Amino acid sequence: MFLMQWYTITGQKPLSGEIAVSGAKNFALKAFGAALLCDAPLLVSRVPQIEDVHRMLEIMQELGIGVQTNPEAHTVTIDPDTLQSADLCGTSAGKLRGSVMLIGPLLWKTGNVIVPHPGGCVLGKRPIDIFIRGFEALGATVEEDARSFVFSAPKGLTGATIVMPKISVTATEALMMTATRAKGVTTIVNAACEPEVVALAEMLNSFGAQISGAGTHTITVTGVDAVTGGEVACIPDRIETGTFAILAAAANAEISITQCVPSHIATLLATFDRMNIPYTATEDTLVMHSHSGTFSAQDITTHEYPGFATDYQAPMTVLLTQAEGLSMVHETIFEGRLFYTDLLNRMGANIVMCDPHRVLVQGPTPLRGRVLESPDIRAGIAMVIAGLLAKGETTIHNIYQIERGYERIDERLQALGADITRHTSED
Repeated sequence: MFLMQWYTITGQKPLSGEIAVSGAKNFALKAFGAALLCDAPLLVSRVPQIEDVHRMLEIMQELGIGVQTNPEAHTVTIDPDTLQSADLCGTSAGKLRGSVMLIGPLLWKTGNVIVPHPGGCVLGKRPIDIFIRGFEALGATVEEDARSFVFSAPKGLTGATIVMPKISVTATEALMMTATRAKGVTTIVNAACEPEVVALAEMLNSFGAQISGAGTHTITVTGVDAVTGGEVACIPDRIETGTFAILAAAANAEISITQCVPSHIATLLATFDRMNIPYTATEDTLVMHSHSGTFSAQDITTHEYPGFATDYQAPMTVLLTQAEGLSMVHETIFEGRLFYTDLLNRMGANIVMCDPHRVLVQGPTPLRGRVLESPDIRAGIAMVIAGLLAKGETTIHNIYQIERGYERIDERLQALGADITRHTSED
């Protein structure tokens, strides 16, 4: 039996009110992996109830790891001592790219890990070569066949200097975590400095790790003999914060975004300043104000943090369809992440693809409801925003992709006045 799930949206409804930001998916998944480095259970709070979280916990349970969830309280407790297997090929890991965060902890714990080729969003080529080279630098051997990778470190892991060929958040976090239990000192050069990296380092340090430099491009880790475990809360999801801010700007809505960290989206807010989009930011709240209805075009280039995040590039492109003038959007992080713009053109946008990494957006253009399919998490939420702006009804299929990253998004938008309905049928 196959469940079909989709949204229908009737656009151009006035939006207003308050919306709270969930815990960060990109912290929760890393904290779950880090739990395997601990000598006692780890309780993670403010866990978003989303598909990627459910799949990661499912994978861990398939390995025999003790997982206790309380969805209503948004908590998860992980017991690392119940681990029974390090063969990820017998799990759902191939469907979730975030499962690579289990490789290092499992390698330290068992000395041998079998990993299927990774899954997740279809965003062009996303090889794990950078992970392989990093683990090899720490003393692991890696063999590959058509089905899997086999990581081995029977004599344990030893600290090393790892110069990353490019900045990668996930690789930085994976290597930083693993180095926590390696022997000696590890230096990660050209490291990512996203808030999630800093939060993960702070969590591990609170449990006895010795990590310095998180938040800069050079991280130093001195391996330790004990990581105690305990409790940690997920930091607010900065991508969700930015997405809601863009929605409010596009809908010309007065919306208060709470339980967030506006300083984590400083580059987006600076972009709003240049576009003459008004807002008020405090330490933990961002209020988006209604405006005159017109705002200026703005060129966007995605970049590693603290640059313009690739994960709100798609929602931003929807906003730019309503801006006065010509904008260029330059995607530098992921190959193929602009292909969704064909869907916006079907809705009435005027977007020209210059090459796979750049598009020109001419605005403002009225959008019309259409039947669409979500290609990935971020393009999917962009389709939702476009549907809320469009005249008529928009239907969005493949909403599994959207719900991988946004908890109960239909209900939360309904609370703002959106006319969005989630449908389910059996096929």
